[in-house]
Amino acid sequence: MAGNDPETRAVLKRLYDAAVKDALPEYCLPPHLPAPPEPEQGRLVIFAIGKAAASMAAVAEDWYDRHYPGTHIEGLALTRYGHARPTRHVEVLEAGHPIPDAAGEAASKRLLRLAEWVGPDDLALVLLSGGGSALSVQPMHGLTLEDEIFLTRALLSSGRPIGDINCVRKHISRIKGGRLAEMLHPARSVTLAISDVAGDNPSTIASGPTVPDTTAKVRVMAVLDSLKPPIPDELRARIAALPETPKPNDEIFAHASYRLVASGTGSLGAAAAIARAEGYEPVALGAAIEGEARDLAETHASLALAARAEGRRIAIISGGEASVTFGEATEGATGKGGPNQEYALALAIALDGASDIFALAADTDGIDGGTGAADDPAGAIVTPSTLARAREKGLDAKAFLDRHDSGTFFAELGDLVTTGPSYTNVNDFRVILVAAAESPEDPTPKDKAE
Repeated sequence: MAGNDPETRAVLKRLYDAAVKDALPEYCLPPHLPAPPEPEQGRLVIFAIGKAAASMAAVAEDWYDRHYPGTHIEGLALTRYGHARPTRHVEVLEAGHPIPDAAGEAASKRLLRLAEWVGPDDLALVLLSGGGSALSVQPMHGLTLEDEIFLTRALLSSGRPIGDINCVRKHISRIKGGRLAEMLHPARSVTLAISDVAGDNPSTIASGPTVPDTTAKVRVMAVLDSLKPPIPDELRARIAALPETPKPNDEIFAHASYRLVASGTGSLGAAAAIARAEGYEPVALGAAIEGEARDLAETHASLALAARAEGRRIAIISGGEASVTFGEATEGATGKGGPNQEYALALAIALDGASDIFALAADTDGIDGGTGAADDPAGAIVTPSTLARAREKGLDAKAFLDRHDSGTFFAELGDLVTTGPSYTNVNDFRVILVAAAESPEDPTPKDKAE
């Protein structure tokens, strides 16, 4: 098989497209939308937060206009820059992600004011998706926006799992960790969520603004104390003085319901169906995989090489959330690329040009480590000729990996996956296609086309 086989590249893209489509709001949201209040009795107030917020709000208001004409609909959608969609009843505001900004703080203040005016006869429809943790920026009294920005940068560069990061976010927020439900109480609320976290924990998706927080402040302090360099003592003391978040069995959740409408598991299943139709045996590693991007890549490369040696034609499919840890030597580095591109580069190095193995790693939101612009990459493709083509261009793959500059590496090769915002998010999607066995006459795992 040629190292740059366009047909196999097309199969990779079809699998990725199937994974994204399964989580698009127009497909996953309508079956779960609740009936609105009776006309003249109450309002339907939509609170949408996350990368899919605008698209979820647009789908919801269109569904209600068609099925329940005359419903009083209003609301606010808070989404990432570049992820806005046209709406009729719900106002859409954009803000910074993954680093909070002043626009997010201003929008969050408006969201809380809207929540204050929800009455007992109204229905609060809360639409959550990945990215909501960074977008909903309203620090607890005693903290500032600058504090939240500082903590976010420190947490994201630490390589800690998203559960630990969101544990801190919940305890320092007036929205997250069940506090939006506290504001909406005693009105009835229905939360519909698209999960971008491993395990689909409701308390972790967008940091759980409408569900009980199952984490404790002692864990917050342990996470903060593990950061290097350590956070300032004065900031630590202010966080230690904050009250606990709402917990299970609190009466504020008596009229709050929650439902998952899409997740990485469903998207992997959709991709597996396409892989099977293309003649590959799907091997699903699960949608709850977390870990350092380059470590995951090395593990998955070993699986692919073993399958190739056994003569298996398989599609190794996985999701979850890879992370990247910046060491002291790379702290503040300006390299381009997110966890999926770093995974792809580490995978290419680990495969070392093995023939008949192709891969794609991309974020289902269409943005991997970018700013949210339409031309930001979603991820990258790896082929048997990746390293050979890099060498021809004078590119040292290992050096690019060491300085976390995978985006520049794949841009030079023309192997970035660029889709623009997908308006949904079920986190990472990775697939490795193993197409043929290693030839007994030529055991060298190098691309024969090089």
